[in-house]
Amino acid sequence: MANQQISPAARLRALLTQDGMVIAPGAYDCISARVIEQAGFPAVYMTGAGTAATLGYPDFGLVTMSEMADNAGRLAAAVKVPVIADADTGYGNELNVTRTVREYEKRGVAGLHIEDQGFPKKCGHLDDKTVIPLDEYIAKVRAAAAARTDPEFLLIARTDSRAVIGFEEAVTRMNAALAAGADMAFLEAPQTKEEVEAVPRLVKGPCLLNVVSGGKTPVLDLAYAQGLGFKLAILPGLLFQTAVSAFDAVLADVKAQRRHPDMKVSLKEKFRRMGSDEWDALRHRFRTSANEGDKDARTAAE
Repeated sequence: MANQQISPAARLRALLTQDGMVIAPGAYDCISARVIEQAGFPAVYMTGAGTAATLGYPDFGLVTMSEMADNAGRLAAAVKVPVIADADTGYGNELNVTRTVREYEKRGVAGLHIEDQGFPKKCGHLDDKTVIPLDEYIAKVRAAAAARTDPEFLLIARTDSRAVIGFEEAVTRMNAALAAGADMAFLEAPQTKEEVEAVPRLVKGPCLLNVVSGGKTPVLDLAYAQGLGFKLAILPGLLFQTAVSAFDAVLADVKAQRRHPDMKVSLKEKFRRMGSDEWDALRHRFRTSANEGDKDARTAAE
């Protein structure tokens, strides 16, 4: 019997069963996703804020489910490592959540997270958020768990209630979500080092740490976070924020010097990093096959 290909979700599950913590830097397009993979990271995280930015919007809940799912699918197709994706609030009630899970899953995404913010949502490290009642959120978690066609597809439950109701309520919501079928807990924006340390201790299941420079959560050493017991760390803004700073710097240099800087990397190397070797091999393969076929045909005619 032919070997069945292991799904991205199964590969992500395998990573998470290993000792230690998986680190997934944030990608917002296929360039950043490929760079993350080439740097040797075992997984890619699709940032919602970065995805919104590629469309010219802030992270204010302005991007639709289909726009998010399509970007997640492009990232999943561009890399061989598993992609974990932001799915905001699930884009509505239980029915919308059901469709969201199905759309992400069929695009090859390995897992997603759904949060309990009200609509329209915003970045979890901004002020003036709202959250929906716990019973409404748990119904969405149940719907998401039931919508999976691949039982390995990772469902991450996120709560933004720390900023609205308090840390104790956030822990309560995470445990309720895990009991309702979520595979991992994402307690967004704990505000002190002590709160970060308490999350893996109080939440009864695997925990995700969101590492945001300039956000509400103190940025801890990742080795220390692993020692606390976190199983997954996402770095959503790492490349997006770095890219904007790099853009500003090089544009300021061009404006001041009035010349194109030496980019230090050849065009050939840039294309190679985006897969040109694979596509050149295909071109050679089919041209070689065609030439050999023509030769065989001429020999047979003689």
